[in-house]
This record gives sequence, structure tokens and C-alpha cells, in this order.
Amino acid sequence: MNSTPIYEARGIVRSFGSVRALQGADFDVRPGEVSALIGDNGAGKSTLVRILAGADTPDEGEIRFEGAPLTLTNPTDARDRGIETVFQDLALANHLNPIQNMYLGREVMRPGILGRLGFMERAKMRAHGVEAFASLGATVRDFDGAVLGMSGGQRQAIAVARAAAWASKVIFLDEPTAALGVVQTKGVLDLVRRIKDTGVGVVLISHSMPAVLEVSDRIHVLRHGRRVAVYQAKDTNVEELVGAMTGALDGREDS
Repeated sequence: MNSTPIYEARGIVRSFGSVRALQGADFDVRPGEVSALIGDNGAGKSTLVRILAGADTPDEGEIRFEGAPLTLTNPTDARDRGIETVFQDLALANHLNPIQNMYLGREVMRPGILGRLGFMERAKMRAHGVEAFASLGATVRDFDGAVLGMSGGQRQAIAVARAAAWASKVIFLDEPTAALGVVQTKGVLDLVRRIKDTGVGVVLISHSMPAVLEVSDRIHVLRHGRRVAVYQAKDTNVEELVGAMTGALDGREDS
């Protein structure tokens, strides 16, 4: 595994009125690594992810991508660099099928005047979409039906696989197993492993300590808007993580 971070946050500060959500937060993720980001409610996880996804801007601090300073003004800036995010609301278009959702905003148009008139390469998009879902192990049972009628696990797998198909550097997954059953959770965690194996850096935000310990390489703990500890997943346990989150235990920095 490459130990050089591909994406970093250094000393990030973000306030909302009198509330200081981030108070000098640090974070980093490496290629081909699952970095978990954990913390109690209000620790600043969502704010940090929104900033790194380009959906919000910090008041202070620095973001570095591939070793160079980076300023993001919107999520498109992040996506253009191969950084994708799956937020908790999934952002799926319920009336569209899985292939249409995968290419939403990225439609492949026909060449020449037909493309300028709005005609798309539907067969090509379908073939590439089916292949992308299959290569990531996302079991999609119906490529033609609207995602509205699909199970929570199916919808989650579609959202994660869609992001993974476009993420070439980093993918953020915000609570991907929330409200899922045991079998559906296993499917999503298997998908996380497959994404990692492609060399993409995966950031997993989760309240599920068993899931975090199962798939993560490193675990970053946020408390009161700061990173207070980094653990190697193989060397820690639920009790130690909860202690760091609550302040009952002093955290540690593991390389």
C-alpha cells in the first residue's frame, strides 16, 4: 500500500455563526486504502466531508491533492479530479433506471448533428454500465426498472457503484450501511473492498464500529472538530475507539 497521502486536509476550520464545527481538523487518505472517519454526533465529520467533496468551503486551513494545494469551489471541481462522494441521501433520480442514474449528467451523445440535437448513445451506455456494475460486484437485478421500486440495499449498491465507476482517485461513502440489514450490509462492504482493490482511496464515514473494523486499514477519530487519534484497524478494538470518541481515553497517532 502506498503510504503517501493522495488527499489531505490540514488545519481545517469551519464555523456556522457562533458554532465552530471544525477547529483545525486534519485528515488524509492514501491510494488503495480504506480510511474510516468516525466520531460522535457533532464531531464535524459531515462538515469535513462536504469540504473535501467541494460542497462547502473552509474558513481556514489547506487542502492538498497529490501533494499540491487545491482549492475547490464546487463538487464539479472535485469530480474533475476523480473524487466522488456518496452522501446519505444517495442523490439517485428515483424515476430513472440504474444505467440512466449512472450516466446522469455524463450522458454519451451521438457524434455530429445527432448529438447536438440531443440523441444519446443508449446502447453504448447500457453496455458500459452493465459491465461497470458487474466488475464491482454490484448485483443489479433489473437494469430497466426505476430505482424507486428497489430495496434499500439495491439502491445503496447502485449509488456506490455509480460513484466508483467515475472515481479514479478517492471516493467518500457517508454511512453506506445505515438502515441496511445484515445481508445488504455485507454486500456493500464487499463492494468497498473491491473499490479499494482498484487502487482508489476509500473514505468510510460510519457509526457502525464492527463495519469500520472489518474493512478499514486506518481509523481517524474526530472529536469536537479536531482529529484526536489515528489507529491501525488491526491493532484496535471497539472499546478503544469509543474511548477516543468520547474522550475517556487519550488517542494516539499510528502511521
